[in-house]
Amino acid sequence: MGGYLTWWCAVLGVLALAGYGRSLAGVTKAQRTVRTTGRIERVREPRHGGSRRDGVSVVVSYVEPETGESVTVTNEGERGDMITAAWEGREIEVSHPRGRPHAYRFSSAPTDPGRGLGWPNFAVFLIYAGAVVYLAVDRAWPWALVGFCGLWAVMGLAYVPDAVRASARRVERLALMVAVPGKVTAVLKDVSEDSEGGTMTTITPVVTFTTFDGQTVTAHCTSGISKPATAYGRDVTVHYTPADPADFTLDLAAARRSEKREVPFVLLVFAVLAGATATGVVLLV
Repeated sequence: MGGYLTWWCAVLGVLALAGYGRSLAGVTKAQRTVRTTGRIERVREPRHGGSRRDGVSVVVSYVEPETGESVTVTNEGERGDMITAAWEGREIEVSHPRGRPHAYRFSSAPTDPGRGLGWPNFAVFLIYAGAVVYLAVDRAWPWALVGFCGLWAVMGLAYVPDAVRASARRVERLALMVAVPGKVTAVLKDVSEDSEGGTMTTITPVVTFTTFDGQTVTAHCTSGISKPATAYGRDVTVHYTPADPADFTLDLAAARRSEKREVPFVLLVFAVLAGATATGVVLLV
């Protein structure tokens, strides 16, 4: 098995080094992506009985960074993130490969573009996983507990504080939500096949509401509506965050209950991983 591990590490090591080299040279896909901010100019009302696959249909304008020209486009077809909440004036990120402005994509939640280190880091992880498997098979199985659970426990040490802070911010946003009347203006229906050859139907109500500052928001609503298939035309109460109308709920109490369970669940998972790691160490001693 040692020979296979050597080849495994050698091949993946070459791939990882090549990926890191591309990142240092600034030629990864993430580094060659042109990004700018677009603004929704028009929102098209979803057709009742239509499909949710393309999201809420919008017209977006932005200034092309490479040419300085003003461009107006739509989100028809495969255009990155599905836009599930839209209003005139909403800013979204528009990106495309350098030199290919026609291949534009949208992102409703922009993140740090990074340096394209995802695949090289994954290759390093596979090298680590190969070494742990080798130790577990060749030496003793508790190495699997120490190697895998220990790694995730260490990562959890960094993740848990972030999760606690994110949950606290979410609780604050829920406390600041305001209520306005809304209406189900369409019910979308998609039928797809599952892995066993059967059919699966997805029902997506579309809610429209107007914020206190006069913005008319059109959004997919995947929860909080009873009997969604017959919800067309129904009046609802929408609770939304004034700073971001895309953050809304129809059941504020349920959202608060869900948020209270988030941190305990994360802590439970971390405790299980830490306990498994400790068990592995004790068995190896």
